[in-house]
Amino acid sequence: MPIKTISIYGAGALGGAIAAKLARRAGNDATISVVARGAHLDAIRRHGLSLREADAETPLNVRLTATDDPTTLPPQDLVITGLKGHQLAAAAEGIAGLLKQGTRVVMILNGIPWWYFHRDTNSRHAELQFDELDPGGRIWRLIGPERVIGCVAYQGAEVVNPGEIQLSHKGRFVLGEPSGEMSADLEAIAAVLTGADLNITTTPEIRSEIWSKLMGNAAFNPISALTRALMTDILADPALMDMVSKVMKEVRAVGDALGAHFSMTVEQRLEQSRHIGGVRTSMLQDLMGGKPLEITPLVGMLVALGRLTAVPTPVSETILALVTQLDRENRRGS
Repeated sequence: MPIKTISIYGAGALGGAIAAKLARRAGNDATISVVARGAHLDAIRRHGLSLREADAETPLNVRLTATDDPTTLPPQDLVITGLKGHQLAAAAEGIAGLLKQGTRVVMILNGIPWWYFHRDTNSRHAELQFDELDPGGRIWRLIGPERVIGCVAYQGAEVVNPGEIQLSHKGRFVLGEPSGEMSADLEAIAAVLTGADLNITTTPEIRSEIWSKLMGNAAFNPISALTRALMTDILADPALMDMVSKVMKEVRAVGDALGAHFSMTVEQRLEQSRHIGGVRTSMLQDLMGGKPLEITPLVGMLVALGRLTAVPTPVSETILALVTQLDRENRRGS
């Protein structure tokens, strides 16, 4: 799979960080473009995209093609989405316009993705679609699950000012085909991203990686939004940590019922979380920015899949009700 053109659709914190690293290493090998909007886009156009990596003395600054109109870009060899799950349906047509025969789409998503059951052989629910994730099947129809390379990101990132992105640590990214194949496309994409100084691994079990990360996301993200607490604040509060533990156990139970394999126990996952530091979760960042919250992929689908598999999720159901109301109030006030 030759990769000469790469577009990052949604160049916010994580997407922008990847774009900057790709642009730094691309040289004459590939053309990098970004689709962004608002003040962030204006700053990128005027001053370039700035990335400060953890422990770096000076920021990286790159110049690249930036637009809010994807129709101005040619069809791409590779599209990488930095959008959250609830933003994808509205962007599906724009992403589709960047596709040609053979284009693959790396979807960096938290929680349960819209393509989750495509070619799934473990759950007995292959090709099942959820309107909550993909209203009217718009993404499935316009982009197609067969183009997707799943991606689970372990990378703290934040847009600290328009056009400026801060990374909290050197993260890692796990890529996988929904089919579980270790395909030539997967290897080619991993090689390009590795060449851009991204920490990339590939897996035949991308769904298990999704569930492993969801253990943290389904617990810490909504709890941080409800309490306005940094990760260190949650970790220091025994009552909140008891709630986190209960959510993680619900995630494991639902994931087990769908055939996922977990590499860590709940206790090990909790211990790992203690090394994250005093960061804002992505949901807390969105809340403070007056943006819609990423509720359905992280919490709503956990509850929905619990019902599908007859696995009780009482704590997550309570959190879902609370954070949904918080989101409504936040939108009214923004």
